[in-house]
Amino acid sequence: MNNHAPPHPLPASPGMKRLAAKHALLTGAGGGIGLAVAEAYLAEGALCTIADLAPQPSAALADLLARHPEHLAYIPADITRMESVKQLLGAAVARFGPLDILFNNAAVFDMAPLLESDQAMYERIFDVNVKGMFLVMQQSLQNMVDNGRAGSVINMASQAGRRGEALVSHYCASKAAVISYTQSAALAMAPHGIRVNGIAPGVVDTPMWGHVDALFARYEGLQPGEKKRAVGLAVPLGRMGQPSDLAGAAIFLASAESAYITAQTLNVDGGSVMN
Repeated sequence: MNNHAPPHPLPASPGMKRLAAKHALLTGAGGGIGLAVAEAYLAEGALCTIADLAPQPSAALADLLARHPEHLAYIPADITRMESVKQLLGAAVARFGPLDILFNNAAVFDMAPLLESDQAMYERIFDVNVKGMFLVMQQSLQNMVDNGRAGSVINMASQAGRRGEALVSHYCASKAAVISYTQSAALAMAPHGIRVNGIAPGVVDTPMWGHVDALFARYEGLQPGEKKRAVGLAVPLGRMGQPSDLAGAAIFLASAESAYITAQTLNVDGGSVMN
């Protein structure tokens, strides 16, 4: 029995925002899922630091910053470099205080037939999706431990991490690694009362899907848009997900409502993967 973990936070009282005054760091949140979750976190009372690679925020993120200047900050960062990650954490903590939540979302995608996939593709995918994910998680967890925060880490995996795909070997393997790191980190952090979970989205209609669809068209001899339509129809609920479909799970796993949940990766995919 673990007698050393700090007590978990009490659930929010009726009418109280679920993430009131919590400091959340979100990576890869210039658009798509990350931006949708940032909007949801702000609506639940969180203070949000958004990190992305671009020197300046996207137009959509700039609009969100203009609407929430006291509760939202943007910090450019290269999560594949430890020095940049440490600078990110330092700037985030200086603005909003110690971390309570990490939404670890930054990732890249590419694909090719296995025998045509080169070392550069492998290194780029694993550099961001695995090493970058780990560096941000490690430094965020250190901040939570140092400050005695019973925080929550949410690592973004994928349904691709649940099974291999012939054209998507590196990306599938990188997301399987995210699921594995989530489980290991959860066990390591349990004595500190810090929870580490993951979310595995299915096919989500983000700007990245234009790139994905074009790659499938190239390698499978399809017409533009054909793969995107097919994968949407194959989802049991009959459609691709929207970025906002991930927000509820992200709020739940960040809040006291999931205080007894750790080491899990939640499928949010319209029923595509069952476990």
